[in-house]
Amino acid sequence: MDVNDLKGLFAEASKRMKAALDHLQHEFAGVRTGRASVTILDGVHVDAYGSKMPLNQIAGLSIPEPTLIVAQPFDPSQLGAIEKAIRSAGLGLNPANDGKVVRIPLPTLTEERRRELSKHVHKLSEDGRNSVRQVRRDANDRLKKLLKDHKISEDDEKKGLDEVQKLTDQHIKLIDDAQNKKDADLLGR
Repeated sequence: MDVNDLKGLFAEASKRMKAALDHLQHEFAGVRTGRASVTILDGVHVDAYGSKMPLNQIAGLSIPEPTLIVAQPFDPSQLGAIEKAIRSAGLGLNPANDGKVVRIPLPTLTEERRRELSKHVHKLSEDGRNSVRQVRRDANDRLKKLLKDHKISEDDEKKGLDEVQKLTDQHIKLIDDAQNKKDADLLGR
């Protein structure tokens, strides 16, 4: 963090905290809750045309019903590769192709699997909170350095530390809210 004024410091800290929150929400999108969502396939890469390509770049994905995802390949010769990639992605999905499309039924989640996913959500949330705290630590270190270099007064440093803490509290509350919402989706509370 190379900022020489307080406004720039707060803007940078806020931007980095928002990036941590955005990353967490993207990670949450990949956690299955029992309803079909094409985002659970974001991590699937298919061996096609001599390289690994994201599934959504070689097939159109749709959700015709709540527990089914359909992958319509742009090139029908890729059906087998798509099916193989989904099966080996470690998502617990068992795709089937009918010669035109790959159908990916989503099995209902068992209570045990829901609890495992909930633990995973809690771990992701804690990682997000740690990222926000790291940004706070960087910002506070920068404030102390500005004070040491006589670029700000002690009062400004105190106000700056309070402002950084407020930003941190806001973002951690947003992370907690996102975690609670995902838990409610998973555990049906």
